[in-house]
Amino acid sequence: MIKSPLRSSAGFTYIAALVMVVIMGIMASQAAQLWSTKMKREREVELLYRGRQVRDALRRWYKIKVPVAGSATGGAAVVPAAQTQLQGASPQDLKALISGSGLTKARYLRPSSLIDPITLKDWALVKDASQRIIGVASTSEAEPLKQANFPWDLDPADFEGKKKYSDWQFICNKFPKPGGAGGVKGLGGTSNPGTSNPGGATGMPGGVR
Repeated sequence: MIKSPLRSSAGFTYIAALVMVVIMGIMASQAAQLWSTKMKREREVELLYRGRQVRDALRRWYKIKVPVAGSATGGAAVVPAAQTQLQGASPQDLKALISGSGLTKARYLRPSSLIDPITLKDWALVKDASQRIIGVASTSEAEPLKQANFPWDLDPADFEGKKKYSDWQFICNKFPKPGGAGGVKGLGGTSNPGTSNPGGATGMPGGVR
């Protein structure tokens, strides 16, 4: 029996269409994965930024002396972290850093930094033995993409190789070890006087403008 050319052509067209659908599905899946990775990296950048903003706000609240790297020309000596003391009472919560304190009601933090960008929820509060708020961390148990090359004002030992975002803790009275990969270079990272950051606090010593 002779096969109909029309049937043969229809079968080929069907197979070709099926192959195209499979290829398009694979391409769409790869594009979605790349987009998801890109978005996750952007959230990680924002997490590091906001976490350091909260940390620096707590430093201003407690009037912590931030270590300053010495220089060959006789710059300030490094203030060891062990000499750092918290002054005054703990803020009741992070919102107190927005409303400010004292007669001038200076603000220490902008509202956008109150939210953990990974979970879009409140931060987990890190407290010391006296139940004073000394830092924050994400509540996410997901594994970070970033495993190295963190900002210089974060101690590599506290961030590199961590398996959960919740292990990234931004502590106000903890500083990188002098001379390390994330060694002390200046006044507290994200809040150097006169240095502004897009969408965040300017870091002026007297509070956030």
